[in-house]
Amino acid sequence: VQLVESGGGLVQAGGSLRLSCAASGTIFSIDTMGWYRQAPGKQRELVARITNSGTPNYADSVKGRFTISRGSAKNTVYLQMNSLKFEDTAVYYCNAETYYTTTTGRLNYWGQGTQVTVSS
Repeated sequence: VQLVESGGGLVQAGGSLRLSCAASGTIFSIDTMGWYRQAPGKQRELVARITNSGTPNYADSVKGRFTISRGSAKNTVYLQMNSLKFEDTAVYYCNAETYYTTTTGRLNYWGQGTQVTVSS
């Protein structure tokens, strides 16, 4: 599975950005897709994830501001980010997690990351 992100950039506090991630390869194996972020000097953290059936899960810090969705073909995931804050500044990584199998367990794939910078 290969993941390609787009949509990062520089935005003022209070503004909006939309991140996109497209998966290719063995996309039939993908269960959950999501977004993680890593700020300088901090660990990578979950932002939001969504299952193949459409169930979302959000970090408390972004609830009510960010919305995750998947495309109809299920191989794309989007993150609509509204009311952005300075502390949302980070590199955002797309993640895809495969269905569990007895031979491989669950596999995780990562995109290359896209920078989101929020100016205060």
